[in-house]
Amino acid sequence: MTTKKQIKLGAFLMQTGHHIAGWRHPEAQADAGVNFRHYVQLAQKAEAAKFDAVFLADGVAVRSENIEALSRTARSEHFEPLTLLSALAAVTERIGLIATASTSYHEPYNLARKFASLDQISGGRAGWNLVTSATKAEALNFNRSDQFAHADRYRRAAEFHDVVTGLWDSWEDDAFVRDQDSGHYFDAEKLHPLNHKGTHFQVRGPLNVARSPQGRPVVVQAGASEDGRELAARTAEVIFVAHQTFAEAQSFYSDIKSRVQHYGRHPDDVKIMPGIFPVIGRTQEEADAKFEQLQSLIDPVVGLSLLAGISGGVDLSGYPVDGPLPELPPTEGPQSRQRLLIDLARRDGLSIRQLYLKIAGARGHQQVVGTPQSIADQLQQWFEQGGADGFNIMGPWFPGGLDDFIALVLPELRRRGLFRTEYAGRTLREHLGLARPQHPAALARARAQAALAQPA
Repeated sequence: MTTKKQIKLGAFLMQTGHHIAGWRHPEAQADAGVNFRHYVQLAQKAEAAKFDAVFLADGVAVRSENIEALSRTARSEHFEPLTLLSALAAVTERIGLIATASTSYHEPYNLARKFASLDQISGGRAGWNLVTSATKAEALNFNRSDQFAHADRYRRAAEFHDVVTGLWDSWEDDAFVRDQDSGHYFDAEKLHPLNHKGTHFQVRGPLNVARSPQGRPVVVQAGASEDGRELAARTAEVIFVAHQTFAEAQSFYSDIKSRVQHYGRHPDDVKIMPGIFPVIGRTQEEADAKFEQLQSLIDPVVGLSLLAGISGGVDLSGYPVDGPLPELPPTEGPQSRQRLLIDLARRDGLSIRQLYLKIAGARGHQQVVGTPQSIADQLQQWFEQGGADGFNIMGPWFPGGLDDFIALVLPELRRRGLFRTEYAGRTLREHLGLARPQHPAALARARAQAALAQPA
């Protein structure tokens, strides 16, 4: 078994695929959003290929106000991710199961309970992608007229995280003795109610789900704004992020690895996994042809709507589509994505049309169109030169985009010794090389006992 550091890989599953027109590809599963067998096949393929995890994004609204544009995409129907992952846990054995859930529109106890249950059901394979929700459409479904302000969302998220992780520590690992002879079901001394009273939440606890084989579900985040980076440095164990250039990736990687140390954490305690949107051909010409086929399916109405969603809701339909991107007003929405959009347009001198064509597949993530060798070259460079610990693979259409990566790129990565040929563990933490968190009470007892054992 190799001891060489290896790339971590997530399979980012999004209905029919990540390209905005991927659902129109002749080989796409057009009803993927509500086709359970489709997800079973994708998850089992990713597990057979030894991916670390599958990942499901989520939003709690039909996000576009532009119904004409929305009616021309496959983004308006999809399963609730925790429900789907619980079902996928029963038809997989090793692959990690990561789902998005918002701190803006959940209560900590309910969310902690759901992820703890998924972690138990799956044998320690659950991960929570913590997001704050950034659209008005979502707010309108939860008794609000608009979204929370950006800074307020992150303050709430920070306390929400602390409550959830505290609830996950309600029980020590060996609290449930279940001794039928003595009649003791659990050891009362190993039960720890939370008794949290904070600015946003008041939660007594304890959680009514035992601690899982991996201790706690893995905490994942995706924010890259200043508030997002600071929260991630304190709390995240995996960061999903979008970069356009290697220089951006290196800068972010260095910044996060430095920040985590300010919170007493080791740089290896957080894994940074940028999104990669690969279009793969056995030759460059074949890859280019595949990409152009997808690009030709983009409706201009859809392209403009996509820009509006990423730019914080700015309607660009009144501007010349072949003219430059105008100045965009500040947003309370996803600030890092708006900044990425502006920087991309200015750096490359893109018109509005060129910009939506540029992001139609990857939505601001790195887009690579090439051969297995050239794509492996880029992944290797980012991995070995301080840009990433792994990657979230965003198939252009499903199932073909994932099939291509497994059949063409994975063998090349394995030939270079950069990706596993077999799982070494059973939990998501073991796959990612993340330590199993010790229970705070058990850790305190161990330290006290160690101190008593020291000679006077």
